[in-house]
Amino acid sequence: MNSITELPSNAIATVRVIPGGPVHGSIRPPGSKSLTNRALLMAAFGNGTSQLSGALVSEDTHVMTDSLRKIGVEIESLDAGRTLVVNGITASPESEGPHELFIANSGTTIRFLTAALSALGGNYILSGVPRMHERPIGDLIDALSPVVDGRIEAVSEGGCPPVHIQTAGWESHELKVGGSVSSQYLSGLMMAAPLASRQSGQTVTIRVVGELVSRPYVEMTADAMQVFGAEVDLQWPASAEGDVLVQIGGDYDSIGWDIEPDASAASYFWAAAAISGGDVTVKGLSRAATQGDVAFVDVLEMMGCQIEESDDSIRVIATELPGGKLCGVDVDMNAISDTVQTLAMVALFASSPTRVRGVAHNRFKETDRIGDLACELRKLGATIHEHEDGMTIHPLSEPVVSESSPVRLDTYHDHRMAMSFSLAGLRLGGIEIENPACTGKTYPNYWADLEQLIGRAHHWTAE
Repeated sequence: MNSITELPSNAIATVRVIPGGPVHGSIRPPGSKSLTNRALLMAAFGNGTSQLSGALVSEDTHVMTDSLRKIGVEIESLDAGRTLVVNGITASPESEGPHELFIANSGTTIRFLTAALSALGGNYILSGVPRMHERPIGDLIDALSPVVDGRIEAVSEGGCPPVHIQTAGWESHELKVGGSVSSQYLSGLMMAAPLASRQSGQTVTIRVVGELVSRPYVEMTADAMQVFGAEVDLQWPASAEGDVLVQIGGDYDSIGWDIEPDASAASYFWAAAAISGGDVTVKGLSRAATQGDVAFVDVLEMMGCQIEESDDSIRVIATELPGGKLCGVDVDMNAISDTVQTLAMVALFASSPTRVRGVAHNRFKETDRIGDLACELRKLGATIHEHEDGMTIHPLSEPVVSESSPVRLDTYHDHRMAMSFSLAGLRLGGIEIENPACTGKTYPNYWADLEQLIGRAHHWTAE
């Protein structure tokens, strides 16, 4: 089987997924990035030793473990990193100068650590790749600045990292944060709250001002915190105009925890069934999963797919679609915004346009996941309309790409661009995906797993 690692390290790599017939099979994706990084943080700042099984091994989780180790957290890696034994710390690390932590382009890591380290206390500098220094974190800094005993600032233009922290913890226990850019700001504050609560014995109250995007991720955070022993009261407003209110107390215990497979990663395999007219079972997930992105199968069901569910799997069946084609949908994807790129690929092969709403915040992720996505889809001959809160994808009636007329798609170093573009290659020949190694951010073995599922090798090139 071809492998990304066989290519010269200085080459500009591309990959083509070779078109074929319907995809049939089953797969278990690696552990959830969102749950792995949340669990690592709570275990790192908890009492005693925790064991995390089924952890994701990827760039995003590596920068989290690397940063935690740099501030004195002992983390033992077993089973090639899929099991982590974490010895928690409860006091700030001693250092004459700042602890310099490199975060690469991991949004969860920088947002979660910014909040937690400000509550723990100490001297830190958190920096990353150039794109990270363009990703806003100002709302989180604005929430923390009034409550920290010391200083915290984002030093790049527009309230972006690097982040400088020098505090003795939090001196206030009431915070306000905006929720319209990223739910990770609220999740970070929630997970940091027990660090402040245990020092004072006071309950921490967090109020979200304005719209909160990606609500399921906040619910995931609350559930995980309670598993680790914290006390969380998450109060949703009675109307759209009201504020979300969270009250947090208690502390983190040491636990053993099995991490679910990644639901965002699962979306690519469910979509492979829909696009190819096949059927794919993802093991280890059900609609009762902690991760909200399992709701992606509900969108596929709206488009005409059949969904079968057990206690430990979800199967998407598209072998007998009405009229032989998917239908377009009009859908608000605010709660499952990481699957917008996946849906865009499915929408190319539908019988009518698909309108995606509620994802204006996608422009501030690893890349502009609205504008840049539209740009690349147009290279295939697709008609795409951008909107303030999303996009409309028209079915691809006259593709301009083929084996004899290839088109190269830029991934913008975004793992979800690369994985999503692979799906179009199930139906269209000649799609060359640049920088396929960027999937290492959350799914290093994606290309090998996709090969195994579809039963044929990809075509790799290097220039």
